[in-house]
Amino acid sequence: QVQLVESGGGLVQPGGSLRLSCAASGRTFRWYNMGWFRQAPGKEREFVAAISWSGGITRYADSVKGRFTISRDNAKRTVYLQMNSLKPEDTAVYSCASPRSSDARTGTTPHEYEYWGQGTQVTVSS
Repeated sequence: QVQLVESGGGLVQPGGSLRLSCAASGRTFRWYNMGWFRQAPGKEREFVAAISWSGGITRYADSVKGRFTISRDNAKRTVYLQMNSLKPEDTAVYSCASPRSSDARTGTTPHEYEYWGQGTQVTVSS
C-alpha cells in the first residue's frame, strides 16, 4: 500500500522560507514521478510543482516559479519543496502526490495522480 506523509509546514512571516518533505513507502519510489499541490480554503486544489522519477524534469506553476524548488532524494524515498519569498497568498494545505503508473508523464493536474498524502498546513502571515 502506497503511503505519502508530508511534514514541514507551519506559520511563517511574509518573505520567509519553509521546506516541506514528503516521505513515501509501499512501492519503489525511484520509479515514479511526484507532485506537490495546494488547496486554500474555499478554493480548488491547484498544481504547485512536479518532478520526474530521475529528477531530470521539473515543472512549476507560474505563481511559484523562481520562488519554489522541487527536488527528490531517491535513496531516502523523499521529495522536497523548498519555498522561499513566501507570500500570504501561498497559505494553503500542501499535499504531495504520486501517479498510479511509472509510465505517467510529469503531470500538472490532480487527476493524473492516484496517491495522496494527508497534507501539511502552510500559513504565511505577519
